[in-house]
Amino acid sequence: MSVWNKNQLDTAKVESIQKKFNIDALTASIFVRRGIIEGKDILYYMEEDLRFQHNPFLFSSMEDVVERILSAAEEKEKVLIFGDRDVDGISATTVLFDCLKSLGIDVRYRLPSGDDAYGLSMAAVDDFAKDYGSLIITVDCGISNNQEIAHAGDLGLDVIVLDHHNPPASLPAPALIIDPKLSDSGYPFKDISGCAVVYKVVSAIRFTRSSWYNQEIALLDLTETDGSFSVNCIKVKNLIPVARLSETVEGITAISETKLESFLRGQLIFVWNENRVRQLLQKAFGVSAEFNLVDAQTLIPKVIPQVAKMELSKIKELSKIAHYGNHAPTEIGGFYNIFVSFVQQELKIQHPEFVLQEEKDLQLVALAALADIMPMQNENRLFVKQALQSINAKRIRPGLLELMSKLNLLGKRVSSTDLSWVIVSHLNAAGRLGHPELGAELFLTQDEEKRFAVAKKIQELNVERKQLSVDAWNYASIQAKSSIPKHNGKLCVVIDSRINRGVSGILAGRLVQTYDVPAMAVTFVDENAIGSMRSCRGYDVTAFLDKFGDIFLNHGGHNFAAGFSLKKERLKEFEQKVQELSAEITLSESHEGIFEVDAEIPANYLTPALLSVSDRFEPFGEENASLCFMTKNVPILDAFVMGKGEKQHLKITIGSGKYKWPCLFWNEGERLHRDFEVGDNVDILFHIERNSFNGTETPQLILADIRKC
Repeated sequence: MSVWNKNQLDTAKVESIQKKFNIDALTASIFVRRGIIEGKDILYYMEEDLRFQHNPFLFSSMEDVVERILSAAEEKEKVLIFGDRDVDGISATTVLFDCLKSLGIDVRYRLPSGDDAYGLSMAAVDDFAKDYGSLIITVDCGISNNQEIAHAGDLGLDVIVLDHHNPPASLPAPALIIDPKLSDSGYPFKDISGCAVVYKVVSAIRFTRSSWYNQEIALLDLTETDGSFSVNCIKVKNLIPVARLSETVEGITAISETKLESFLRGQLIFVWNENRVRQLLQKAFGVSAEFNLVDAQTLIPKVIPQVAKMELSKIKELSKIAHYGNHAPTEIGGFYNIFVSFVQQELKIQHPEFVLQEEKDLQLVALAALADIMPMQNENRLFVKQALQSINAKRIRPGLLELMSKLNLLGKRVSSTDLSWVIVSHLNAAGRLGHPELGAELFLTQDEEKRFAVAKKIQELNVERKQLSVDAWNYASIQAKSSIPKHNGKLCVVIDSRINRGVSGILAGRLVQTYDVPAMAVTFVDENAIGSMRSCRGYDVTAFLDKFGDIFLNHGGHNFAAGFSLKKERLKEFEQKVQELSAEITLSESHEGIFEVDAEIPANYLTPALLSVSDRFEPFGEENASLCFMTKNVPILDAFVMGKGEKQHLKITIGSGKYKWPCLFWNEGERLHRDFEVGDNVDILFHIERNSFNGTETPQLILADIRKC
């Protein structure tokens, strides 16, 4: 019997969050139940402005990468983008290609096609060298291509690696590397997609058009209390604080006796209300002390007029970022935040084309985040929110527009679920079946008629992919179940030459869903065995595959999804080692059959207004499941079975006060007349969503479980 788990609430925490962030009690209680109690995490559920994303220059190698790309533009170099065959790789390739093309760079791209292996190949390096190329940029791959990158270096080619996969013990060289999973990356959030990494580089390149690029300036705030002067400074470069100073000066003091002199020496110093600050400086350090001051209070209002007559004490209260912090807002913090907003807004005003292109880029960044199952936390939420906002406002980028048209998605409100289950699955089909160039062509070609033709081809490939997936399951199902005991009940392994390599990852994922243990699906291409591994219950599959380094030709990936290849003649050796090492697999407790209840909704409160609460938590996805509500003692007014064959579904109507709710209960057709009847009162677990039909939206419930009262 399934378990409905509704954790007890800490009411003090609920009230605190409700008051601090001015939200309703239901939303606050869901935050607490989900462990989202820190302001820095709540921020990404409450806000959608890109101002809250992380600065690209936090990557320790970003300046070097940007300067190398700008040098390629200046020197008219030939540049090769080498991507991957999946949605993340195709999207990353597209975003970078668009950017480099706009810089006037002679750029081309290459993706692994047919039965090509994952990652940069020796052939790609050699072909590009013969074409007199000078710079290779890998996207969504490269971090494990040590040999290929060393070979490129031997041929005189520079390499930039833009990746997000787990790095090996030994990094490729010589190369400039940006990967949020590097221990010294400098980036505060490691779980962004490969396309998001590229987007960060592109954003940094756009920032080089700002007059503030690579300028180091100081923001200074000075206040006086009873003859004592409080000095607060932040040094900023590329909008990142690089140094801070806080000190107190008692009475008139020689500036040479303070830390301030060396801190400000040679700096362009921004202050708020120059006259006031200059008078205070003279009172603190004497009239002979000279400072090169710029009055931000006259500069910033040209872009942000509403702060023209405000003092910093008021501006600090406007800071949303400070609002989500653990400490009270400060004047210098407010000064820094308004300066960042000013510079960002100024760049948008000077280059409106950046705003339009960023909107197009973010639609691909969102697809990549959902396709690569990135956690719907932190800035990933901003990326997907922004993309859905522009898509639903009918500002859809070319290529995506034609594909959505083919898939009948243009007449409805698109959700993250639509992007994941419809758009991503179709785009992935092209790559899985050896035609990733179709995805890139869809997004890059300027010919509308050609985009429609490519979208049609991708649609056809997805039909083929579905059949290959069905065939793979038929081949694997018997072998799968019997393999689990052989692997200590902790691993499912399927090896079959009939499995198409393009659906091995899908098969491994389905095996995980079916048996609730990590799974491998292995097939053959020429003389090699090619495998995909998927995980669950907290187990890191890359750490497991690292133990086979001497057997593999290559391997890599993420904690829960990875791939590998080896020579066929070493397959028996591999199988034996897998069997032995499976005993060491440690899995966290299974959550199969356990439903975590986010909130109990009394029947009289089950109204369409619940949609607005659910909307707050969109986009749903990895590490942010759809809200699960519970309502008790509601009558079944009507019920009937839908569908044919094995999987039959239920369409149920329940009553709740003045509302009658349509409910769908997928794959549970046999439960009608067995567990409940029309007229029974039941307790239900459900998600709430919008059903779109003929341009009309109506709320409906998707049942997760049902019990007779």
